[in-house]
Amino acid sequence: MDGRALHFHLSGINNQNFIMRDEETGSWWQQVSGKAIAGPLRGRRLKPVPFDESSFATWKREHPGGRVLRKETAFARQYAPADWEKEIAALPVVTRAKPGEPLPPRALIFGLSAGGESRAYPRERLAPEGPINDRLGGVPVLVVLGEDGKTVRAFERRIGGRTLELFLRPAPEPWGLVDAQTASTWDFTGRAVAGPLAGERLPPVRALPDYWFDWKTYHPDTSVYSAGLPAAPR
Repeated sequence: MDGRALHFHLSGINNQNFIMRDEETGSWWQQVSGKAIAGPLRGRRLKPVPFDESSFATWKREHPGGRVLRKETAFARQYAPADWEKEIAALPVVTRAKPGEPLPPRALIFGLSAGGESRAYPRERLAPEGPINDRLGGVPVLVVLGEDGKTVRAFERRIGGRTLELFLRPAPEPWGLVDAQTASTWDFTGRAVAGPLAGERLPPVRALPDYWFDWKTYHPDTSVYSAGLPAAPR
């Protein structure tokens, strides 16, 4: 911040969202937004950097020489238990649900922001409907579930001014995407590996895995992806 490196540690939890305190100024920061909510730097916001939340199998395949952060055995008792998600799910949320809420509070979503708009993509919709070719704030985006059935990534599906539509390659061919405009083949990193566009890369779009109640709190004007739903029975 302003050329100064800050060092953070856990300070508290706000509606199950991490609150961190920097050692240099004592300011408190919200995890999900990167915004200082108290202290000398209140109102300032940390610059976000790209990140990827994936299965270890996917990460290892894409980064064969990568390193893994090992647990510190001396503090093993302080690590969260393996079933911590079940414990968290039992806790209440303080975000009020409005009448006609489109999703349950703890529905897992992937939130995207582009072109000044935000949209939540329900996790359960990605497998039966993916990859999802959508348009958000005028930006053509692609939301795709990986071969592992766990890792989700999003890209801008526009190359050199041309908007592409991408679909999964049919079985029994190896997992991959193919665009309808040039029949080029794309891998899960967004790189064209065969065809006229070989070597091109789709620009990544940050996809935030989150609970619905948390996402809507910090994106009050968000929409929820609804295209592709079957017609309601009469």
